[in-house]
Amino acid sequence: MGRMKPAWRRWIAVVGAALMMVGLAAPARAVTVRLAEQYGISYLPLTVIETHHLLETLGRQKGVSITTKWLRFTGGAAMNEALIAGDLDIASGGVTPMILLWARTRENLHVGGIAALNSMPLYLNTIDPNVHSIRDFTSKDRIAMPAAGISIQAITLMMAAAKTFGPSEAKKLNPLMVSMSHPDGMAALLSRKAGITAHFTSPPYMFEELQHAGVHRVLDSYQVLGGPHTFITTWTTGRFVKKNPEIIPIMITALQQADGFITRHPGRAAELYIKSTHTPLTKAALVKMIKNPEISWTIVPERTMVYARFMAKIGMIRAAPASWKDLFFPAIDNQPGS
Repeated sequence: MGRMKPAWRRWIAVVGAALMMVGLAAPARAVTVRLAEQYGISYLPLTVIETHHLLETLGRQKGVSITTKWLRFTGGAAMNEALIAGDLDIASGGVTPMILLWARTRENLHVGGIAALNSMPLYLNTIDPNVHSIRDFTSKDRIAMPAAGISIQAITLMMAAAKTFGPSEAKKLNPLMVSMSHPDGMAALLSRKAGITAHFTSPPYMFEELQHAGVHRVLDSYQVLGGPHTFITTWTTGRFVKKNPEIIPIMITALQQADGFITRHPGRAAELYIKSTHTPLTKAALVKMIKNPEISWTIVPERTMVYARFMAKIGMIRAAPASWKDLFFPAIDNQPGS
């Protein structure tokens, strides 16, 4: 027998399908969607959606007048707080903050994923010549990362610690974690300030750091996870989906179009990133990152269950979902996720 969807997911699926079947024939209505993004090239699909006004365009095609408001956060914790408070409609970030909020809101807000933005590796870099593996860190080290304790970098480091030191030692390196935005973490590492000796970060920052003398990589998240994994995903509340069932399919289509644009036109995508972020990186450097064979611009969730099962194992969530589909709203169910 197939997996039974919770009642609220079945309701959303039925309503969404009905709206799509009738072509959203109801009179056009106005919807304001507040979306969040963070720092780094991993959010490039959202930059494309924003600058190309994809949500607005696709909304008009479906009879919905969409107004977007874009907010920038430095980590998943603050973003989740805004989502819970009703000050944000669609969040984006590492998959682990989404899983954490999914687990905590199953009986009320019913937070769930919309779609992935990409799969890409995360590097733990250091300036300490004596550190060649996580075994070499000491109490004197400080590891910068966004949202220490709950970010995807934090959970990945815990997974690595469990493999290296034993399952009971998953949190062995947690006292070394320091919460910093990606830009601040890179600045602290390269300037050797604030006691930061390592930085667990993402593109473009991890690649930028490795261009500096004395910086080397200690850990690669793909090695920890056993292969490529989703880095950034988007999520929202069941309350928002119930009120606006047509927005989720529109958002998924927008993400697909954005990923397609990035893949087909890396140069133009790099120009958008430069204009949006004022990064000192060159277009050539960004194109190289965008076309990196380890990076996939895709909406398909990948190895999300590896994170969910580990988080359940160490007690961060009460129980792991039965399937990756339980973490996401039904509109993405037809994808070959994991």
